[in-house]
Amino acid sequence: MILRWFIFFCIIILCNWYSSLAIKTVTKSPWLYYTYLALNFIIIANFIIQIKTNNNSRLMTPFFSYSLGFFIIAIILQSTIILFLFIEDFSRLLIWLYRVLFKGTSDTFNYVPQRRLFLSQLSILLASIPASALFIGMLRGKYNYKVIKHQLSFERLPDDFNNFKIAHISDFHCGSFDNKEKLKYGIDLINKQEPDIILFTGDMVNNIANEVLPWKEMISSLNAPYGKYSILGNHDYGDYAKWDSEDDKVNNLKKLIKLQNDMGFKVLLNSSEKLHINQSSIELIGVENWGSGGFKKNGDLDLALKNTNSNDFKILMSHDPSHWQKKVILNSEHIDLTLSGHTHGMQFGIEIPGLIKWSPIQYRYKYWAGIYQEMGRVINVNRGFGFLAYPGRVGIYPEISIINLKKKEIKKPLNNG
Repeated sequence: MILRWFIFFCIIILCNWYSSLAIKTVTKSPWLYYTYLALNFIIIANFIIQIKTNNNSRLMTPFFSYSLGFFIIAIILQSTIILFLFIEDFSRLLIWLYRVLFKGTSDTFNYVPQRRLFLSQLSILLASIPASALFIGMLRGKYNYKVIKHQLSFERLPDDFNNFKIAHISDFHCGSFDNKEKLKYGIDLINKQEPDIILFTGDMVNNIANEVLPWKEMISSLNAPYGKYSILGNHDYGDYAKWDSEDDKVNNLKKLIKLQNDMGFKVLLNSSEKLHINQSSIELIGVENWGSGGFKKNGDLDLALKNTNSNDFKILMSHDPSHWQKKVILNSEHIDLTLSGHTHGMQFGIEIPGLIKWSPIQYRYKYWAGIYQEMGRVINVNRGFGFLAYPGRVGIYPEISIINLKKKEIKKPLNNG
C-alpha cells in the first residue's frame, strides 16, 4: 500500500513539474512559476490526505467534496497542458532519432523557441476553459435551480385528474449541502409552483441518516394538498460507508425512513397508494432501488403492483432509469408514467434546448435526463436537486420537474354512413 501511494505521488509530482514548463516558457516571472508548482502540490497533497483521513468515515463532508473538486480541476489543467507539450516533445524526439539513424548527426534536438512558446500559450488557454468552467460550477452551478415544465397527455388518465400537477424532485444528497440560504431558495421555489403532489425519487442522503438533520426543518416545509411521497435510492441504504456491524447499517436505514416520515413523506417500499379525486383514482407505485451494472436490486415491481388494478392509470416511482428500460417498458402491466433520477446528468454537460443535449453519462445510461417515450410508456429522468462528490454543476443544473397531466381525448373514427 505504501509503495503504491509512493508511486502515485511520484507520478503526480512529475506531471506537476512537466506541466509547469509551459508556465515557465510563457512567463519569465519566477514567482508565477513557483506559485503554480506550489498551488498544484498543495491541492493534490490535501486531497490525498483527505482520502486517508476519511477512509474510515461514513460522511462525505463538504470539505472533502471541495478537496475533490479542486483536485479534478488541477488534474484537468495539468493533463491538457501535458498533452500539448508531449505531442511537441515527442515529435522533436522522432525527428532527432531520424537524424541520428539516417543522417548520422545528433547535434540538434530541433528546438524552436517560437513554436514552443505558441504551443505553451495555446495549451494554457485551452486548459483554462474546462478548469474555469469547473470552478464556476462549484461557485454557482450547484444551486442554479431550474424549473423544467412538461405537459404530458394520456388517454387512460381519468377526467378528474386533468391538469393534476406533479412536482418531481430527486437526489437531495443532504450530506453535500453547504448553504442554507440557497437551499431555502430551492425549497421555496418548489412550493411556489403550487403542485398538487410532491414525489421524491430517492437518494435523500449520501450515506447516513443524520445528514438530514441540519436540513430537516427546511425540507419539512415542502407542501402539497395531495401529500408528499418518496422512495429509496442506492445511496440511502448506506452501502458506501463502513459500519461497525450489520445492525448499525440496518438501524441507519430505519432511522432514515423515520426521518422522512417526520418530514411528511410517505415512503413507498415496493408498495402502492391510491390517489382519489371525487370518484376517480389513479395508482401511485413506489419500488425500492433497482439498478443495472452492479447497483442494488431491492426493487420488486410485481410486489408493488400486487394491490393495483390493471385498468387504472399508473405512476411509478423508481430511482434508477435502467429499471424502466429493463423491467417496465415490456411489463405486462401498463405503467403510464415512470419518475426516476439517479444520473444527475453527471452534473456536467451541454444543453441548449432544441439544439444539443449532451453529457458523458449518456454513454452509461440510455435514458439519462428529461422525457422519453417507448411502447406507449413515458419516463421523466430528473437531473437531481442536489450534488454528489464534485461539489458543483456545469451545464447540467439542479432540476425541479413540474409535470402537468392532461387527459388525451380519443379520436373517434369518422362516420361516412
